[in-house]
Amino acid sequence: MKEAIRIGILAPTFNLPGTDGRNHTLEGILQGRNAAVILFWCNHCPDVKSYEERIKKMALRYAPKEVAFVLINSDNEEAHPEDSLENMKKQATGAGYQFPYLRDKDGAVALAYEAGTIPEAFVVDSTGAVRYAGKIDDSWQSERRVKRHPLRDALEDVLHDRDVAVKTTTPVGCANKRGS
Repeated sequence: MKEAIRIGILAPTFNLPGTDGRNHTLEGILQGRNAAVILFWCNHCPDVKSYEERIKKMALRYAPKEVAFVLINSDNEEAHPEDSLENMKKQATGAGYQFPYLRDKDGAVALAYEAGTIPEAFVVDSTGAVRYAGKIDDSWQSERRVKRHPLRDALEDVLHDRDVAVKTTTPVGCANKRGS
């Protein structure tokens, strides 16, 4: 398991271009929200593809609870041209994302979050503190095989003003080949 140094600190801020043509900041995403789920993501990773529908459902489920979801792609577009901003726009439109999908072209934001895996999830509370870092659940292969939901559980703890029971888990997925 990764060292939990990020838990409790203020989340690194960012100002990144999105597939919607606007720049997004952490402060803007958190404004008026109870929490934010930040997911390091990309277009090509099979683990990400297996989680896409689950994340879309989760975002819809938590929208009425004032939880923002945001995807950040910091993968190297020279190694993976499908991760360019133009291809991200196609992905966001085709998949029907109802949340920001942001491009971290130089990988600085992923580095600041110490995000070495795609997908990797972070729960940030309304004060901007990182409360959870790690995997989405315990079965990237199939939603039916999931037995543990650490991301959902951490989010529920934050929304109910409880200490997060499991603060970190080891994410499973593709290596984040940051920057281009």
